[in-house]
Amino acid sequence: MLFDLRGRGRRRTVRVVYMGLALLIGVGLVGFGIGGGFGGGGFLNAASQNEGSGSATYGAQIKQYEKLTKQQPTNLQAWEKLAKLQLNEAGGEAFVNASGLTSQGRQLFSRIAQTWNSYLALNPPKPNPTLAQQMLRIFAAEGLNRPADAVQVLQIIVAEKPTNAPYYGELARYAYLAHNTRVGDLAAAKAVSLVPALQKQRVKTELAALRKSPSAGGETLTATTNGKAYTVKPGPNGTYTGTVPQTTPSPTKK
Repeated sequence: MLFDLRGRGRRRTVRVVYMGLALLIGVGLVGFGIGGGFGGGGFLNAASQNEGSGSATYGAQIKQYEKLTKQQPTNLQAWEKLAKLQLNEAGGEAFVNASGLTSQGRQLFSRIAQTWNSYLALNPPKPNPTLAQQMLRIFAAEGLNRPADAVQVLQIIVAEKPTNAPYYGELARYAYLAHNTRVGDLAAAKAVSLVPALQKQRVKTELAALRKSPSAGGETLTATTNGKAYTVKPGPNGTYTGTVPQTTPSPTKK
């Protein structure tokens, strides 16, 4: 028997077999991102990191596809690939940091918007919905703040996700911001129809507030200081803006 260790030769054979098994198991675990001391690295993670690493990885590819789209301006796949590469690059800290969009970021976001518009100008039979979801952050308030373009992107998304109430809510918000009341009302009604019955009234109220004041996120608060009432609206980064004094009745003299 192999595991009868009485013979010296057999003990050596068993040692070799176990060392081989240990090596195979170790390679297998590291290959699937387990162990190895590389912060969850491994074969599978390395493959995903190649898709989403720093902007330096994409520079050469971006130049390649920029050249290709100039040579072949009707190449739909080339425009789509260029947009994907630019969006991957836009994740770097040089473009977006804790304070928001940097000057470099604004330039890159503008280039991405141009690429996206060139892609749509070719009338793809079915615009890429995943790409559209990524484009939403480019046109959102935290990006280029172009609500009309955000509406266009969200219309592509809801066509792919027709039962997703939150996306219809976002479509309503950006439509109201773009002063497109008709689309906003249709999206708001669809969002209300998709949520559970117990949430319908709350969602309807929130969307009605958005319709009335989309730039304030639909929320208006009243504060009182020194006997005077003020209406304040939430602004960026947790601040409140647009303070408007309201008339407060004078206390009755006795």
